[in-house]
Amino acid sequence: MEEESSRSTATAGPSVPATAPGPSVPPALAPFAGRWVGDGKGAYPTIDDFAYTEEIEFTASGKPFLGYRSRTWATDDGRPLHSESGYLRLVAEDEAELLIAQPTGFVEIHRGQIREGTIELSMLSLSASPDAKPVHNVRRKLSVRGNDLTYDLWMAHGPTPLTHHLHGHLRLD
Repeated sequence: MEEESSRSTATAGPSVPATAPGPSVPPALAPFAGRWVGDGKGAYPTIDDFAYTEEIEFTASGKPFLGYRSRTWATDDGRPLHSESGYLRLVAEDEAELLIAQPTGFVEIHRGQIREGTIELSMLSLSASPDAKPVHNVRRKLSVRGNDLTYDLWMAHGPTPLTHHLHGHLRLD
């Protein structure tokens, strides 16, 4: 019985202290890490203006990227509106890529310089499933100032050229 017990312990792997530190975050991405909660407004020439609440999470992985997830709900009745997920990854000391998949049938890859807590992202690639709406271009800007995250999104859809579509203001939760 004693021999069995020592064998189990030997194969269990290294012990982890109860207060193990969390995964490290690359310094350039550190301002974005966390759970952000707030509100946004949307407008586009082909739809009525709308308001929404949002939760964005940038989670550390111990690698040179943060996991990304965004979920939105209608302000008026709480119904789910949109979600997307992906990664914010460091590709150089002050340059990042944002990779996003959407359940609406889109995959986006953006790249931009990180300057003073702001990333102005340019589209590198936009792929769509055959059933997705006719989105032709997307541009994003993310900015962190203290405990505030703001973002803007521009979109070209159908015959409408690149037009401002979304603005969000969230606070670190």
